[in-house]
Amino acid sequence: MGAKLAQAGADVSLVARGPHLKAMNDNGLRLIEENGETSVKVSASDNAADLGPQDYVIVTLKAHSVPAVVPHMKPLIGDDTTIVSGVNGVPWWYFHKTGSDLEGTRLETVDPGNAQWDGFGPDRVLGCVVYPAAEVIEPGVVKHIEGNRFSLGEPDGSKSERAMALSKALSAAGLKAPVRPKIRDEIWIKLWGNLSFNPISTLTHSTLDVLCTDIGTREVARNMMLEAQTIAEKLGVKFPIDVDRRIQGGADVGAHRTSMLQDLDQGRPMEIDALVGSVKELGRVTETPTPTIDTVHALIALRAKTAGLYND
Repeated sequence: MGAKLAQAGADVSLVARGPHLKAMNDNGLRLIEENGETSVKVSASDNAADLGPQDYVIVTLKAHSVPAVVPHMKPLIGDDTTIVSGVNGVPWWYFHKTGSDLEGTRLETVDPGNAQWDGFGPDRVLGCVVYPAAEVIEPGVVKHIEGNRFSLGEPDGSKSERAMALSKALSAAGLKAPVRPKIRDEIWIKLWGNLSFNPISTLTHSTLDVLCTDIGTREVARNMMLEAQTIAEKLGVKFPIDVDRRIQGGADVGAHRTSMLQDLDQGRPMEIDALVGSVKELGRVTETPTPTIDTVHALIALRAKTAGLYND
């Protein structure tokens, strides 16, 4: 996203560190796409104070990484700064401006100690569901694999000026950026697969095509998704497809190793709380039994602990 916005003439600053930061400062940011390669000079630093207040701060860290860096992000935030929350899983601001009995409910699994709720304030937040797949193949070099949509949405469902302005900037950069009136519905469709496919693939070391077609693992995924659907529907979410079509969509992706399995392989902390623990917590909030989710959560948490990659 940063490379495409910069190529389109937007004033972009990137927060990075280590070899990736050095490579970008020395050589610019190189983007490899299906139709070729481009390089763009960018303003990058590992110190937010070097960059100053921004119109939009786009947060795409994994959920468990965000609370600890909230204090370091303060120099990026001015009076009118919007925080664009492009993080997987149930967002920490989920119960902001819902108009429901659960208005203002905080989620400990994704925002321990209310670090983001108190540090940013939910009024700054613009929701974002990220679809592109990309990877840093070497310092300063990003390879785009597929997808170009970043769905945006206000917590209250309005088509705000700030949402429309960002949508316009992303569209000018060749990206799809629809402003959705019900961003939570779209969050759940993505979460539906992440909740189930990620931990099952990590426990079994299987790719999507295998776990979605094996009779046993398909049934486990299906039960997890049905439990999640019950929770979401209690919260007013509408699912445009049924569970079997969603599982078939996973199978159709092919021999893909999920991000959680990749994290285990590379010794990186996994998104267990955001993708699984948060749905378990919502089960308690909505008084919904989640026996399959609870079982898989216990298994994946222990697997991560034994690898030294998780502390509950």
